[in-house]
Amino acid sequence: MEHSILKKGSIGLICSIALIFLDQWTKRGAEVYLKGKDALVLMEGVFELRYLENRGAAFGILQGRQVFLTLLTAIILVIVAYFYLKRIPSNKRFFWMNLTAVLIFSGAIGNLIDRISLHYVIDFLYFVLIDFPIFNVADIYVTIAACLLIVTGLFYYKEEDYERIFSSRSRDT
Repeated sequence: MEHSILKKGSIGLICSIALIFLDQWTKRGAEVYLKGKDALVLMEGVFELRYLENRGAAFGILQGRQVFLTLLTAIILVIVAYFYLKRIPSNKRFFWMNLTAVLIFSGAIGNLIDRISLHYVIDFLYFVLIDFPIFNVADIYVTIAACLLIVTGLFYYKEEDYERIFSSRSRDT
């Protein structure tokens, strides 16, 4: 049992490091190539790269509440790590749930790194067509994870799957 948790944790950690690296690399690129400059239009009227220092959370809410957002992120990270390592089985049936946990973890860490080191989160992806709030790669991870949760929750996982995860009995791997 401990060996399987170590193996699963190692796989999750390697995947998270790769995802976090991609997020941080794109944010540093945005900082270097976009900060203080006009937006880089990739598709006129549709999509552009535009540098933004977001001192809040999603959609700019909770502006200036860095301590609260940092503590909230830390709590979320602990919960996600616990469920990933201890509650969600490692078998193929739970691949999507495990992937969701890795995506949430990676996205949260990616933005937490900015929040702690810069006191803001770098956002730079902007859909002009729908005037969607500017976002970043870590936000994409969390959004994909949320969509996976909804779709798999509605159409893939059954009540007995959730019982395996949330029951007080020990789970099978």
